[in-house]
Amino acid sequence: MKQIIFVHLLNDFSGSPKVLSQVVDAIKRDGQEPVLYTGKGESGFLSNKTSKHKNFYYKRSENRYITLFNFMLSQQILFFKLLKYFNKDVVIYVNTMLPFGAGLAGLIMRKPVYYHVHEISLTPVTLKRFLRGIIQLTAQKVIYVSEAVRALETFKNKRSYVIHNALPSEFARKNDDLNPHTFAGQFNILMIGSLKAYKGVYEFLEIAERLRENTSLNFNLILNAEKDEIDSFFKDMSVSPNVSLIPRQKNVVSFYKNANLVLNLSRIDKWVETFGLTIIEALAFGIPVIVPPVGGPAEIVRNGKEGYLISSYEIEEIVRKIQMLSHDKNKWEELSKNALKRSLDFSEERFNMKIMASINA
Repeated sequence: MKQIIFVHLLNDFSGSPKVLSQVVDAIKRDGQEPVLYTGKGESGFLSNKTSKHKNFYYKRSENRYITLFNFMLSQQILFFKLLKYFNKDVVIYVNTMLPFGAGLAGLIMRKPVYYHVHEISLTPVTLKRFLRGIIQLTAQKVIYVSEAVRALETFKNKRSYVIHNALPSEFARKNDDLNPHTFAGQFNILMIGSLKAYKGVYEFLEIAERLRENTSLNFNLILNAEKDEIDSFFKDMSVSPNVSLIPRQKNVVSFYKNANLVLNLSRIDKWVETFGLTIIEALAFGIPVIVPPVGGPAEIVRNGKEGYLISSYEIEEIVRKIQMLSHDKNKWEELSKNALKRSLDFSEERFNMKIMASINA
């Protein structure tokens, strides 16, 4: 096998670096220590993943124009860093559409370039068109995280593969190893996501506010942000006392163990979820879910089987479902059993097999 050079822009605790960390693990299990390039200064799922981890300049800013300037500069730097592999037998594996400098370097060096595409809702539109143009120009293969992504982000004359994200090994539990979820007078609702309006944080707070009189309901919102960022974001808002705002966590297992329902409230007209790792993580713990009726989530969850497909704009319907599930234990247990069974379709073994097959094809 050729030496794999992985490239990812922002190493944090979000979905795309988590998926890439699993791809890196698959390559390592095959006997290769891959090279990994990520933007400098961040800690995340890709930290300490390989002994050949290298950095390139990248820095975000609250000013979008400064961030764009830094992004373009980072790709120039990345491009020149990768030219060192001109006389090496390598494959450039680009995670997400963003690190276009890697694609251009692969083109100049005449190396195979593989793209792992996660995103649909990328803005501004001009940037997305530019990045799609680079992929069309440079990619030999394109791996998509769902059929929804492939349908919306098709590239001409490219070998393409749909490989659903895998359930991380730490979530792979046998049914009898799971701590049974008990109501015990409390019903815990969990959401995990980025600190962005389009991810449904305001809707989460509104749902909690409407149910604040029901003291048996607790709402936990884990955000991919530090405490000071969260405090600043919500400083002018009234947060219902039944809501806990929690900064980013390296390990969320304990939160899943205590949850009775997991929500994904991404706005369907602002951010189409391409897959949703938190969804299959929830299913693995036997937790019913309420997720958007479009994109990747609709490929994972069958309405009324493992949970419900409801737009985050349908606040009243979500409130009704929470009230129903918190009172109807038989229905909750039915959904929970279905969730556990469905999670088996997203095993790490199946993911590894498909990733290796796509790379070696």
